[in-house]
Amino acid sequence: MGKYKFLEDRAIADAAFEAEGKSLEELFEACAQATFEVMAETDTVEAKNKEEIQLKSDDLEELLFNWLAELIYLKDLKATLFNKYQINIEKPGGYELRASIWGEPIDAEKHKVKVDVKAVTYHLLEVKKSDDKWIAKVILDI
Repeated sequence: MGKYKFLEDRAIADAAFEAEGKSLEELFEACAQATFEVMAETDTVEAKNKEEIQLKSDDLEELLFNWLAELIYLKDLKATLFNKYQINIEKPGGYELRASIWGEPIDAEKHKVKVDVKAVTYHLLEVKKSDDKWIAKVILDI
């Protein structure tokens, strides 16, 4: 799995993080994990319920934006936190993401809920390849 760190000085009223991975799949997984870690302690979430996601985009930043927006949408729609991701990204003529994600319904006592993420933003959104890893910077609206 990729890594992430929160950027305290990047956004005043929002949550910002930088994630990295050896592959795009690791990067997108780290971004998902960071997004849910803003909301709750993800090590308390069990991978019980499975959802499938398919996305397409010509642009990596847009694909990452849509990925995180879909996760936030599913969190809101199903009142579920996610913590396990199986992601495949291909580039046949644009980018195609297929993912299976697992989680369980939000339980405020069990999951040590922190804050609610309302949306991902395009503000300062960045995805780039640096040497042997992929790096993303993301700001979430809380």
